[in-house]
Amino acid sequence: MIIRTIISLLLLVSCQTGSANYLSYPAMRAFIERMVQKGFDRDYLIQTFARVQRDEKILSSAASPAEAKPWRKYRPIFLTDTRVNAGVNFWNTHYRAIQAASEQYGIDPEYIVAIIGVETLYGRNTGKHNVLRSLTTLAMDFPKRSDFYTSELEHYFQLIREEGILNPTILHGSYAGAMGLGQFISSSYRKYAIDFNGDGRKDLWNPEDAIGSVANYFYHHGWQRGADVTIPAAINGQLYGRIISRDASKPRYTLAQLRQYDVYPIAKFDATHVGLLELFGARGVEYWVTGDNFYVITRYNHSPKYAMAVFQLAQEIKHKRYLQQR
Repeated sequence: MIIRTIISLLLLVSCQTGSANYLSYPAMRAFIERMVQKGFDRDYLIQTFARVQRDEKILSSAASPAEAKPWRKYRPIFLTDTRVNAGVNFWNTHYRAIQAASEQYGIDPEYIVAIIGVETLYGRNTGKHNVLRSLTTLAMDFPKRSDFYTSELEHYFQLIREEGILNPTILHGSYAGAMGLGQFISSSYRKYAIDFNGDGRKDLWNPEDAIGSVANYFYHHGWQRGADVTIPAAINGQLYGRIISRDASKPRYTLAQLRQYDVYPIAKFDATHVGLLELFGARGVEYWVTGDNFYVITRYNHSPKYAMAVFQLAQEIKHKRYLQQR
């Protein structure tokens, strides 16, 4: 009876002020019921969501992500001197943790660094959006991916319960609810985040935990240490059009099969499975042979442009660091 009274009062206030209250949404009421079945207190959930307001900026950002940009505009965001130099400094500063994670999980160290560089500029920009508000807004008011964000909202409450976080409003991250230096969404945080520095907490705002967690993520998605990621392709004829990809499809050809379509890596390429990627760069169309490790990067973010940015940043950082150490 008390709960119904609370909801009724909140709905009345919502109508009087003209602002949407998420407790009036049937999807929210269904969500609360599911969470109650998972052991969460009903009053706690009602009181929590009564304070959450829709964020129009979140919806605008979700509707126009950076990955929607063409490669010629996407690449300059991440391939900058500032990001390369900061990557070398981050690697040097956290060398022991990066080396340990690389050895323990079998991940090439430059890719651990590059992921954190692309995601948050090595922790300089981990996001200022309230995670609870972001996930609630997207789960309730972004129909295109409502199921995904509703699932992430559920994982978020399970995460804060598991981590002993009493206040669900204290964590901040990206507009999509990603958190920490490596920008893990709630489900990934629960599944792949680790306590790499041994302090008893899985804190992805801590560089050591973030480094170990990124390595753990790549390990569980099948990274092959030392295997190639991608390389420019030489194209002959028109047969290549039959196998070309513009998305994050899993590579399914052998190098021998690629040659049957008159596609050739410009140099030796070490990968079990390969694909052909087309990107539209500043100088025109680019063709790349991609391998299994390229696909692993797309498990972090499904955009092939993202994976290419990580690859190129990793190579630039590795080269710059090598030159500095000569």
